Amino acid sequence: MKEGIDDRQGHRQRLRERFLSGGLEGFHDYEVVELLLTLGTPRRDCKGSAREALARFGSLQAVFEADDRELMEVSGIGPSNLFGLRLIKSVAERYLEARMVQHPCILNSRELLDFLTLKIGHRRRECFFAVYLNAKNRVVASKVLFEGSLTSSAVYPREVVSAALAHKAAAVIFAHNHPSGEAEPSKEDIRVTQKLVSALRVMGITVHEHLVIGAAGHYSFAEHGYIDRFVREAEAAAPEP
Repeated sequence: MKEGIDDRQGHRQRLRERFLSGGLEGFHDYEVVELLLTLGTPRRDCKGSAREALARFGSLQAVFEADDRELMEVSGIGPSNLFGLRLIKSVAERYLEARMVQHPCILNSRELLDFLTLKIGHRRRECFFAVYLNAKNRVVASKVLFEGSLTSSAVYPREVVSAALAHKAAAVIFAHNHPSGEAEPSKEDIRVTQKLVSALRVMGITVHEHLVIGAAGHYSFAEHGYIDRFVREAEAAAPEP
């Protein structure tokens, strides 16, 4: 019995030493999950659970995005050793958000895309997200506004405007995910974006971008000319002063 415990402890120590000496270079994804599970499992062997989790969910990111109930269906994963998996994702989100806040927000910057992909990219329900910027294009806040299918009846311009005003935003970047993995916008996505650009323009708030985040990439409304087009349409439709 003691020999088995010593073997497990030696294996864990070797994993930790590998990480401390070279980071995650050369680690298999299941070894990353195993290392995180050991934070909340001081004695039990976690290798089998880590392999089973990767096989069940298909990728490291999908393991991080799985909910607690699903993770605990994996043999050997329980409430205590969920700690490491939850901790690493929350720390990564905070780190990426901090990097984004520290720099002027350049549209489609790597920091922004990394943050949004981690925050909403693999959620199983559509999630509508807003990043608020001040007059110097620095991020002042970010927030999930709506969850569920993105339709014109589910995204309320009045609430979007109210949230932007509450954050004293001069500009906003919107993003939502497609659980299907495809980043191409739907007709409804386009209609919603048009309504929001128009509503926020009335309040003097600029919409810089709307990004659709999919598992395989992203779609930029600004890069495809939609944002400029909607601004011109809103200006043309505005009554004469």
